[in-house]
Amino acid sequence: VQLVESGGGLVQAGGSLTLSCAGSGSIFSINVMGWYRQAPGKERELVATTTSGGSTNYADSVKGRFTISRANAKNTVYLQMNSLKPEDTAVYYCNAKGVVTPTGGYVRSDYWGQGTQVTVSS
Repeated sequence: VQLVESGGGLVQAGGSLTLSCAGSGSIFSINVMGWYRQAPGKERELVATTTSGGSTNYADSVKGRFTISRANAKNTVYLQMNSLKPEDTAVYYCNAKGVVTPTGGYVRSDYWGQGTQVTVSS
């Protein structure tokens, strides 16, 4: 299973960015997809997750500003980020948990993308 992110970049405070993450490989479906971020000198933290059924979960710091969505048929997850702040600057990582394979197997392991840099200037 591979996760490939895109959409990071440099934006001014108050601006918007949309991240995308596409899963490929031996995938029939993915239970939970989400985004995490890691700022310099800090631990990786959860940003938002979404289940195949559409449930979502957000970190308090991004509620009301970020929106996570997914296209199950494409094994793709998106993160719409609005009203960006300098403290949102980090490397953003896509995550997939609970992969159902085309043969009906279930893999509980976490999969991670390579990360995409988001930089918000003040």
